Amino acid sequence: MKITLVGAMASGKTTIGKKLSAVLCYPFYDTDQWIESETGMLISQLFAAQGEPFFRAHETKALQHFFSHPSEDMVLSTGGGIIKTPKNRHLLSQHSTVIYLKVSVATQLQRTEGDTTRPLLMTPDKVGVLTRLQTERTLWYQETATVTIDADQASPDELVTTILSCIDL
Repeated sequence: MKITLVGAMASGKTTIGKKLSAVLCYPFYDTDQWIESETGMLISQLFAAQGEPFFRAHETKALQHFFSHPSEDMVLSTGGGIIKTPKNRHLLSQHSTVIYLKVSVATQLQRTEGDTTRPLLMTPDKVGVLTRLQTERTLWYQETATVTIDADQASPDELVTTILSCIDL
């Protein structure tokens, strides 16, 4: 089974993904890490040097790579904007069980305080950016998700337990 975690930045995709993969004994992969490895650049550098369209095209390549082996079990963490691209939404829906980790803007602000690695948050109006992204992307997350889980208050271990109860292994 392929399980993919989607959601806004700082929703816990990587943290939950690693814990879930350990419980299931599935390998864990991260699309952002794959892109950094493939390009030899950090995501923030890639955005600055090549722009968002270049990065989004690499997200599609990452999904095609990870979904190219249908029988391989895995837990896959994605970047927050991976669902912006219609092809990515299709790939996610067709090839994996998609878990949407839903968080509020307040939680995102708390979790990203002092974080300088997120290109979209390199602005004085973090609330405005996060609110705009939530407005733009929420419907896509909901449409793509197999399961939606509120990730605001629960601990990572509680979220893993909730995910396991919601998926059909």
